[in-house]
Amino acid sequence: MRIVATLMIRDEVDIVAAMLEHHISQGVDLIIATDNGSVDGTTAVLEAYAELGLVELHHDPVHRKQQHALVTGMAQRAFTEHGADWVLNIDADEFFLARDRSLTVRDALEKIPLDLGAFTAEVTNLVGAPAQRGSGIDRLIWRDQRPEEALRAVGVFAHPTPNAVHRGDAEVVVAQGNHFVSIASNGQPDPAFELEVLHLPWRSREQTELKVVNSGRAYESSPDLRPSRNHHGMADYRRYKGGRLRYHYLLRLPTDEQIELGARSGDFVAETGLRDSLHQLVETARRPDLLRASLDSSHDDIVPDDEHVVATEIASMFIALEAERTEEELATLEANAEISSLRKQLANAPKYGRGRRLSRRIRNKAGRMARSARRRVTGD
Repeated sequence: MRIVATLMIRDEVDIVAAMLEHHISQGVDLIIATDNGSVDGTTAVLEAYAELGLVELHHDPVHRKQQHALVTGMAQRAFTEHGADWVLNIDADEFFLARDRSLTVRDALEKIPLDLGAFTAEVTNLVGAPAQRGSGIDRLIWRDQRPEEALRAVGVFAHPTPNAVHRGDAEVVVAQGNHFVSIASNGQPDPAFELEVLHLPWRSREQTELKVVNSGRAYESSPDLRPSRNHHGMADYRRYKGGRLRYHYLLRLPTDEQIELGARSGDFVAETGLRDSLHQLVETARRPDLLRASLDSSHDDIVPDDEHVVATEIASMFIALEAERTEEELATLEANAEISSLRKQLANAPKYGRGRRLSRRIRNKAGRMARSARRRVTGD
């Protein structure tokens, strides 16, 4: 069986060696990677694995949100050039695993019939102590299972969408985000062979800010894309531009007290297996020097818990203000829609007799609503 992964990556030097070594150890034969103009050392790491024949490296330095097109091309190439039976489309901060940890990803995929076509793997965020820098592999050891209401309270709109896994196909299309593919699914695998993904999206303050800025500027360079206002990346980009992102980064990672309470309630569940397996992998890694560098947490500069608590209090106030602003904007949109309807009525009303009096009432009501909407936004 041939298993090929695809990877579009930009500025993820803190974790890329760990991600590559992990998937190689899990039985992935080849990673087709496209470096999106990295400037932080990511390219050199990819080149090191390309020299070993484990990565097929491509370059696309255009900074737009072209993930859909690039990953689709790589996924098709996985089949046409490398004969992939199964294809995993992976981000640099994602680690595929079999739910049954006695199995590797290869073991599980060998038991899943190809005529399933495509299936999904649940994605779980790992959280833990915040820090200024570092991969977070030693710190982020808690599965985030908070209810969505609790997530929204810390500025996260929902848990991650599951990732799609698919058989090799010359015409497959992968949607932006790697969550959906064009190949029809004929169901999910037997639970004994299910896959899951452990996701480390908030590894450090430096990494979070860099990712947010890169993503936000890429969207700004792609005028044809219209992300939802609730899109997590664009919400964080607005926070960055407003000087608030540092507080929001600290808010979404739990304090020591929150972890203690959440461990009892089930909101946080210990997940040390990824950390432990990566440290054990150093002895057999293809590039142990690069893996050690990725695992080195000696310079992470962990945020003290008292500073963390204060920052979360400040960020909670920002979240409350954002919610108020959203309500104001929704009210304004609704008012503008009603004003537009009134103006259409006005245009169609007769211009004489009773129609003139009706026109006057419509005009006055529209004017009052417009003034009220302006006051809601400006505070005047």
